[in-house]
Amino acid sequence: MADQTIPSTVRGQLSAEREHLAAQIDALEPGRTDSQVDDNFADSGQVAAEQGENQALAAQLRTELEEVERALTKLDDGTYGRCEVCDEPIAPARLEAMPSARFCITHA
Repeated sequence: MADQTIPSTVRGQLSAEREHLAAQIDALEPGRTDSQVDDNFADSGQVAAEQGENQALAAQLRTELEEVERALTKLDDGTYGRCEVCDEPIAPARLEAMPSARFCITHA
């Protein structure tokens, strides 16, 4: 996709999303929560479950962050908006809905 056809807001959207995801990940990292858990806390199973959920969510957010970083790199190298499988343009509506899309709808 040529730079002229890429809305100027795409880089801004992706950069904002990168910052948002990084902040969410940072908030979920162990030792970064405001609440400290008492070692004698009666419901340690619940605490462990919540920590596991936080780790799973952080992993999902890191994957999303990698996708955003990839899209920003593709903007820089001129390959943004093209399917990674068939090299055809990704539909503008798809990119509008998901700016970090890597694949056309056929290969999604």
